Amino acid sequence: MSVKLASIKKEYSLTKNFLAKKNIFGITKFTTLDFQNHLACIFWFAKCNMRCSYCYNADIVHGEGTLSNKEVLDFLKTRIGKLDGVVLSGGECTLSPDIIELCEEIKELNFKIKIDTNGLNPNLLKELIDFSLVDFIALDYKAPANKFQEITKNNHIEKFYKTLDMLIEKKFPFETRTTVHPDLLDENDINAIINDLKIRKYSGTYYIQNYLHVDSTIETLSKPTRVLNTSLLSKSIPIEYRN
Repeated sequence: MSVKLASIKKEYSLTKNFLAKKNIFGITKFTTLDFQNHLACIFWFAKCNMRCSYCYNADIVHGEGTLSNKEVLDFLKTRIGKLDGVVLSGGECTLSPDIIELCEEIKELNFKIKIDTNGLNPNLLKELIDFSLVDFIALDYKAPANKFQEITKNNHIEKFYKTLDMLIEKKFPFETRTTVHPDLLDENDINAIINDLKIRKYSGTYYIQNYLHVDSTIETLSKPTRVLNTSLLSKSIPIEYRN
């Protein structure tokens, strides 16, 4: 192990008790949808530094880790030759103090890693990229600047922008995506995001995910009273729709 990687581990408080640590709420054992072109599983990390009202994963955001790192790695060992990827999602996986060492252990088992993130930990994401401990990132662009705090209950949009610019500059494989409840984000809001991505020279596809109504979101929301009018959206960057 390099001296620099060892120092990073120390910085993020990784200890010899790594295998006993519990940061993962649960596992989805198989998915063909969450890591494009890969058969994968999903590790759901407890806790988040946002409180998006439409979030489906309230139990994960408010919950505690139930699985030790040893348990999830033992599970992965049973999937060698059956799966080729692991998605680290949540909650917000970059809050885990053990994520560098966990990614290293996953890589030693020859799995590719995708991270779903809100982008508020740019320094950690840069370290994971620099040490080839992640293969793909899905970056949630929650809202334009004027609505970011309203939507996320977090006022650190500058950290998100730092992550976005870093990924673009490095030409790292990633996507941006926005979940849209049309009563919370309208066509003007989405066009503001599209325009920002264009200005920052984002060259990938922008994915728009429709909010699907459930009763267990972080805040009690009504079903949308309107439908996003996609004909009013700018065509200045490639857009695809999910859900």
